[in-house]
Amino acid sequence: MRRIFLILLLILAQFANSNAQSVSTSKPWTYWWWMGSAVTKADITAQLEYFSKSGLGGVHIIPIYGVKGYEKAAIPFLGTQWLEVMQHTVREGKRLGLGVDMTTGTGWPFGGPNVTQAMAAQGMTVADGKLSVKPTGQKVKRAAPGGEGFVLDPFNANGMAQYLSRFDSAFAKSADKPRAMYNDSYEAYGANWTEDFAQQFQWRRKYDLLAKLPLLNDSTGNPEATLVKIDYHQTLAELLLERYAKPWTDWSRAHGFVTRYQAHGSPGNLLDLYEAADIPETESFGTSRFNIPGLRVDPDYSIDQFGTPNPLAMKFASSAANLSGKKLVSSETGTWLANHFKVSLSQIKPQIDELFTAGINHIFYHGTTYSPEKEGFPGWLFYASTNFGKTSHFSEHFPLLNRYVDFCQRQLQNSKPDNDVLVYFPIHDLWATKAKSGGGVHLLEVHHVDRWLLDLPFGKLSEKLWKEGYAFDFVSDLQLKKLTADANGTLTSGNATYRTLLIPSATYLPEETLKELQRLANAGAKIVFDQKLPVTVTGNAHHEERQKTFGEVLTQLSNLRNVKVSTNLNADLATNGVVREQLAEKGLTFVRKNRGEGVPLYFVANLGNTFKEGWVRIGKGGQFFKSEPLRGVSMPEIRGNKGSEEIFLRLLPGESCFLTTSADGQDAAEVRNTGKHFDIKGKWELAFLNGKPNLPAPAQLTELTSWTSLPDSAAYFSGKARYRITFDLPGSAASCANAALDLGDVREVANVKLNGKDLGVAWHIPFVLPVGKALKSKDNVLEIEVTNLSANYMRLRDQQQPDWKKFYDINIVDITYKKFDATRWQPMPSGLLGPVKLVY
Repeated sequence: MRRIFLILLLILAQFANSNAQSVSTSKPWTYWWWMGSAVTKADITAQLEYFSKSGLGGVHIIPIYGVKGYEKAAIPFLGTQWLEVMQHTVREGKRLGLGVDMTTGTGWPFGGPNVTQAMAAQGMTVADGKLSVKPTGQKVKRAAPGGEGFVLDPFNANGMAQYLSRFDSAFAKSADKPRAMYNDSYEAYGANWTEDFAQQFQWRRKYDLLAKLPLLNDSTGNPEATLVKIDYHQTLAELLLERYAKPWTDWSRAHGFVTRYQAHGSPGNLLDLYEAADIPETESFGTSRFNIPGLRVDPDYSIDQFGTPNPLAMKFASSAANLSGKKLVSSETGTWLANHFKVSLSQIKPQIDELFTAGINHIFYHGTTYSPEKEGFPGWLFYASTNFGKTSHFSEHFPLLNRYVDFCQRQLQNSKPDNDVLVYFPIHDLWATKAKSGGGVHLLEVHHVDRWLLDLPFGKLSEKLWKEGYAFDFVSDLQLKKLTADANGTLTSGNATYRTLLIPSATYLPEETLKELQRLANAGAKIVFDQKLPVTVTGNAHHEERQKTFGEVLTQLSNLRNVKVSTNLNADLATNGVVREQLAEKGLTFVRKNRGEGVPLYFVANLGNTFKEGWVRIGKGGQFFKSEPLRGVSMPEIRGNKGSEEIFLRLLPGESCFLTTSADGQDAAEVRNTGKHFDIKGKWELAFLNGKPNLPAPAQLTELTSWTSLPDSAAYFSGKARYRITFDLPGSAASCANAALDLGDVREVANVKLNGKDLGVAWHIPFVLPVGKALKSKDNVLEIEVTNLSANYMRLRDQQQPDWKKFYDINIVDITYKKFDATRWQPMPSGLLGPVKLVY
């Protein structure tokens, strides 16, 4: 019997493992907001089936505020019924091959009904030299029923354990559990103290902070005051890591969960905090300002208010993953790309490409909202765009984006980082400056990187490295302890290797960090100080005698042969064997990885308008294959001697590809620009096929313009229309071999047929499709079905039926966070705007 029992256990384990293996991390996942947790099993199943059919790999449950009229349907968070629908979601996810994650709470940040006043976030101020400590009073933002309450004090010694006790009892009753627990960005505004902070400071910093309180408000540049401020921030950072990030991660792992952690926004060292998680997660909020012709940016988006995405901020998450050997690094992706009902697939792709080049490989869309099937259009919506859900205007073509992400992430997840330079993050120089965030502390946000990153010499150096084609990661003081150096001076963390440790121009350096630099240098590591050596040791306790020792050790270090104080950084990096990729010089953005056994892998994105095609030297050399996601593999021309080869690369603005010396896949025709093109002009027949509110009358066009200029109801139409034209070639079909069809400006997605042959779907910039052998000399029939946004219809819908805006809390707002009102919008250009031409 015992043997039979063991065999059964083995079979069950294998079955469970097969379920786990069926979940894809290469497919994109999505945030899934449960409004009021007013969910039903039937609708959960229906939406999961849609997600699976669309090509998603998983969902992330976030319970939030409720819907008016559904109060009785709301399910309290972590109650018996809530746990049952959560487990139903997990079971259905397994059936459909979808993973499930969830927030360890509702809304954000951590907090809720079991956070007492004593556990709640505290704020400290100093007035007239006296300490004043008060609760911040902040409550959980966007909380769901059963999740309301005070925000947790992130520095409290026992706060996290007490907070998680609620989940202990809940999950003890749950047989089916999510893959991961999630911790959203910090956002504990004004939190800068805890009940034993003074004692902790005394123990860690070796002096009494309470005797130095007036120095925290000093604005004269008093050297001692600066040291005290650094010590204060250092203590906050340590408590946040030890009492918040690590206990939550340890608890999650003990319960069988992996962790996704958004460390940004916190006053700690992001590198250490991200590394504490299994999956570090960054965030892409708003629209980057890519110089891609035809790429639209919502004019109402406020850079002053929200900032723009920045790849250097994203690299903090990927650096932590690379150093610690974590396969996955994720991103909250697509938040507020444009106003509601105005986001196109062509706007999403460049933002994802930027994330890929910053080392991200596990995309989470922001996002989708649970909406009852009976609600119809537009359904329940989260207050912030983008809507990736079932009612989105791009839902029909959503699988195309997901196939693209899946293809890319399979390559990126199954390769290892290949960065030459490890850049030390001198966070103490930041702490020495006046904080630009509330509570007198530096909050390291992804939104306003200018407040903590870009203005520092560290930020300026990182921008230089990024723009000049260097492959690099960031490293913290604590992470330096994990590095070793081999006989060749190569640095390794055990998971990633680097040719050089680069120290930015900095004023302050901890003595512990100097000891680590000395240890690595003595082992042969190549260390470069940019422009100057640090000047001042951190720590106010016994500073004078420690400063003397610091200066002596620093001098000894700088005299070692493998340590350089650089006045010509490019030359010194080259001496250390660091590769400078010409891709960046050409205006291209890239991430370089290694597929194993010395096989390089480059993901290259053209996010600008300075390159279209030309000869490029690839740092690793050799014959490269060009793999275009969803199109195929080609072999570019090569020239030059071994070790200095160049390839002829064609990559138009908005396009992306992989380059590797070993590639599999179907052959793709490579279009070489000869400068020839043929404009397709004449009489276009336009017929509206399906959409809302009704179908406008057919039309004939001699010039391609927005269909909103047509009479009838076309200015309010959201849906699909077909353009049809017949044309002759100026020469033979053979003269147009390997031609491509350039559709010009498409609003927003185009399904194309030529002479009855399906050419594919143009869904991103550039709207170009290969023609193949579909052309003939005479009587070519070109049919283009174009689907537009839903914004124009919402101009009418918001006049006639505004009752869809029925949500509690913030309800629904526009991109300026004002009351949503689509009735004021002007019609958005729609349809095929062209010009349409053959290029060959």
